[in-house]
Amino acid sequence: MASRVEDDESTENKGSMWVLDQKLDQPMDEEAGRLRNMYREKKFSAVLLLRLAFQSLGVVFGDLGTSPLYVFYNTFPGEIKDPEDVIGALSLIIYSLTLIPLLKYVLVVCKANDNGQGGTFALYSLLCRHAKVKIIPNQHRTDEELTTYSRSTFREQSYAAKTKRWLEETASRKTALLILVLVGTCMVIGDGILTPAISVLSAVGGIKVKGPNMNPDIVIVVAAVILVGLFSMQHYGTDKVGWLFAPIVLLWFLFIGGIGLFNIWKYDSSVLKAFNPVYIYRYFKRNGKDGWTSLGGIMLSITGTEALFADLAHFPLLAVQIAFIVVVFPCLLLAYSGQAAYLMQNHEHVVDAFYRSIPASIYWPVFLVATAAAIVASQATITATFSIIKQALSHGCFPRVKVVHTSKKFLGQIYVSDINWILMILCIAVTAGFKNQIQIGNAYGTAVVVVMLVTTLLMTLIMILVWRCHWILVVLFTGLSLLVECTYFSAVLFKIDQGGWVPLVIAAAFLLIMYVWHYGTVKRYEFEMHSKVSMAWILGLGPSLGLVRVPGIGLVYTELPSGVPHIFSHFITNLPAIHSVVVFVCVKYLPVYTVPEEERFLVKRIGPKNFHMFRCVARYGYRDLHKKDDDFEKKLFDSLFLFVRLESMMEGCSDSDEYSIYNQQTEQSRDGLLNNDNTISSDVDLTFSSVDSIVPVKSPVMNVNNTIGSSGQVSCQTEIDEQEFLNNCRDAGVVHILGNTVIRARRESPFYKKIAVDYIYAFLRKICRENSVIFNVPHESLLNVGQIFFV
Repeated sequence: MASRVEDDESTENKGSMWVLDQKLDQPMDEEAGRLRNMYREKKFSAVLLLRLAFQSLGVVFGDLGTSPLYVFYNTFPGEIKDPEDVIGALSLIIYSLTLIPLLKYVLVVCKANDNGQGGTFALYSLLCRHAKVKIIPNQHRTDEELTTYSRSTFREQSYAAKTKRWLEETASRKTALLILVLVGTCMVIGDGILTPAISVLSAVGGIKVKGPNMNPDIVIVVAAVILVGLFSMQHYGTDKVGWLFAPIVLLWFLFIGGIGLFNIWKYDSSVLKAFNPVYIYRYFKRNGKDGWTSLGGIMLSITGTEALFADLAHFPLLAVQIAFIVVVFPCLLLAYSGQAAYLMQNHEHVVDAFYRSIPASIYWPVFLVATAAAIVASQATITATFSIIKQALSHGCFPRVKVVHTSKKFLGQIYVSDINWILMILCIAVTAGFKNQIQIGNAYGTAVVVVMLVTTLLMTLIMILVWRCHWILVVLFTGLSLLVECTYFSAVLFKIDQGGWVPLVIAAAFLLIMYVWHYGTVKRYEFEMHSKVSMAWILGLGPSLGLVRVPGIGLVYTELPSGVPHIFSHFITNLPAIHSVVVFVCVKYLPVYTVPEEERFLVKRIGPKNFHMFRCVARYGYRDLHKKDDDFEKKLFDSLFLFVRLESMMEGCSDSDEYSIYNQQTEQSRDGLLNNDNTISSDVDLTFSSVDSIVPVKSPVMNVNNTIGSSGQVSCQTEIDEQEFLNNCRDAGVVHILGNTVIRARRESPFYKKIAVDYIYAFLRKICRENSVIFNVPHESLLNVGQIFFV
């Protein structure tokens, strides 16, 4: 059953048919207008906050904390020519740590989180709520009524309003913004591959310090075995892994801080003059181009900072700030200063500076903790990758993969099986392919600096549109960030041919996948929009729709939040029967981190009552997940039955009755709505619209007879009849009708478009999860309707 539809239908000449459609199938303004709840972010007690701060060490800061293993080696890959170069490098490290992780990320960027969600897509979601920059136009003003849909309004002549209009003017600017976000996302995925490789390889390399004649391949094999074990543990979840890793990382920070303090006292306390930034100037003046290119090694001291922001979904912001300021930052400063003090007297040991600076009596304990900490370091970017993939998935920018929530307490903690194994394979390939910290470090630095540049550009828009900062503050933040990051970026460009090409290739591959998938998603939505069925045509068929209405309920899934989809006309044109009750189900994701359960569903009747046609819009945020059970279908029907009862109740009320119900919200309306012949337990908020009022109801329990009074006896009987009819139809069976829309490139399309649509997108659709699996539709209740259209 397939139809071929060209994607060039005219949307003009709407005329009276369009007016009729608007009257019979209006958007759900009233249904969503009053749908509010008292949802608030969970407040954390001081004890729980400290516990989460401790746990965040094992998930968020492992990558940043293990940088001392390889920074000086990558900064001075040859030899140290002048002892003062060590002080200059240390000064660069100190001010890099202060400017980027501390000032930029922990104190500024992390505050731009979307109700606790971090990463480039969280910033993009904030921008989508404050400007119409989302390319898929499935948003409606009713979505702005959600309690989690926070946004600001602008004065017409304000700088923010002008920036908003400039972004919204052309589709090319919206596309450029999306590509910028996708580039940052792809580089974070690259981090998830390179971080485990360099961290584990650097830690295991400590074996060679005590066994210099050891075959280097043994180190590679040991690193690969550790990496396989690390990725195999991911399915246990961040919560369990965090408690396992947090003590290790805390011990690691105490070790490196203590050893650094000891080395400063033992070797050369004069390194503390590196806090004077004048030594940075002297370093560049003395070394010229070599000093400039060495910034690629200095850059590694702040790697892991981008994962810090992306991992915010796993822990509260305050917990992350406490952990960084109290533990991470001071211990890192002591560690780098201690290594610098050791190198002042041992220039030749720069290759293994960290391990050689460890006192002999505690070498092996520190080696074991370092290896364990390197494993933890990988955890930070792996979890960041999972978080950002989930966000991209919800924005229609990544193929459908299985996402599992691993914690009942914290919904941001997730596991993505397919991505986990892809990361593992690529990570082992990079480790075995390079066998060298220097080249992996060059690749790593390239990925990190690109993510930081993307974050800076997005933060500029956030400061203007969301925070509405004074332009001086915007220029100060953007200018200082770009000055530092562009300096680092210019340095890593010199090392593209020395390993820096790896993240570019990885990012290019993922960018191609994500952009092609998003392009296909947009085209499918545009097709549904342009081929909507006229309500006048539906009405012309009569209550039976010109067909045999068989007992049962048909759930027709569509991406349209309004209008009758083309799939329905295609279905009834080819089959001589349709179910007694038809419900058009639209599941859509909004640019918010979550939609509270009480506000998830909106229900509306389509056409006259005797048509028995309804619409249900289920709204999700990018953190929400479809549970693989019967909850979705159960809540959908609970919402439908509640809507019918409320509709009948309001029809039986006079204007004064409606006013009193709306304003008084009596205890009867709270406690007994569905305590009639059929009791429906649901925690779904729903709204009903009559001519003059909107009635929000939570926890549907109200006795209709007690509320309506004598004026509503007829409508009450009607309501009971319709509800009984719906129950009988539900008992007769529920069929899920899903559209299987296939897109093809037109014959005259350019060859690159044919490759993207006919091969890449088609392949991705073939290997990704089906909608029937996502909605947990039983195969015996599934009906696929095929369609083909050309773009």
